[in-house]
Amino acid sequence: MSDLRELKRSSTALLDEVERAVVGKRDVLELVLLGILADGHVLLEDFPGLAKTLIARSFAQACDLQFSRVQFTPDLMPSDITGSSIFNQRTGDFEMRQGPIFANLLLGDEINRSPPKTQAALLEAMQERQVTIEGVTRALPRPFLVLATQNPIEYEGTYPLPEAQLDRFLMRIGVGYPSRDEERGMLESRRQRQSDEIRLRVVVGREALLAMQAQLELVHVDPDLEYYMVDLVAATRSHPGVQVGASPRGSLALLKLSRGRAALAGRDYVTPDDVKSVAVPALCHRISLRPELWVQRVRADDIVRECLQSVPTPPTIQGALPAVAPAG
Repeated sequence: MSDLRELKRSSTALLDEVERAVVGKRDVLELVLLGILADGHVLLEDFPGLAKTLIARSFAQACDLQFSRVQFTPDLMPSDITGSSIFNQRTGDFEMRQGPIFANLLLGDEINRSPPKTQAALLEAMQERQVTIEGVTRALPRPFLVLATQNPIEYEGTYPLPEAQLDRFLMRIGVGYPSRDEERGMLESRRQRQSDEIRLRVVVGREALLAMQAQLELVHVDPDLEYYMVDLVAATRSHPGVQVGASPRGSLALLKLSRGRAALAGRDYVTPDDVKSVAVPALCHRISLRPELWVQRVRADDIVRECLQSVPTPPTIQGALPAVAPAG
């Protein structure tokens, strides 16, 4: 339990530090942190100018992660991401030049602007944490996390991500516009520091982050809750408005994210509310709706919420140890 207490303290300090750069989006930052703690990849989908890139860069700074950014464009080639062999005239031999994918946190900006061949270059890396270049397989550094962004309104000249790649993302998150007071607070923060750039201090190092990821395995999940997760995912498959429901990866995503939610709350056990709080970002991108629902402007988020209403909630389950008291 002491490890989980430390995880809660470190997570709170990390969120506080990142919130210095990303003002007024604590709930979104918590979801991104859940994805990082669960060692999963996150898709940020929202309009331009809503700090998607800033969120990725801020977490990389505060966690002391090697950060790289790839701007996806129609002419981007797979080798531009993974790297390739370059002939060295001095040695008369080929040498490997690693691409930006060899990082702890890779930001794939506007990932839907590159053709499928380039998008597919990420598949092996995201799933296997390795890349194969000219027949040689190379392991990626740990942790290896992908935060990808895409714009939901500009589809001209884009290539929608195939279901196989969407399923590799642990969760999809919308950032949303800040409130009036939050946006004014952002202006005040910019005025006070007198610079566009903000440098965040390192709160959690790479090794400490890996230890935090391992500590999630200490969070207890009751078998009744596991059945609840499975039933939620099954409900997306049987919903009349769904063409293809969530895969078993959806159940695994619920397990990982609900464990992280419990740990951030200072508990060593998962409750039904933990599962409900992560169900929409964990499942919505894994669902293909029937064409007629698109005409009716029904979204996958709405389907997941309907499933949450229809699937019976198991009784609240507690672990053997008490919850961690809030810091301070």
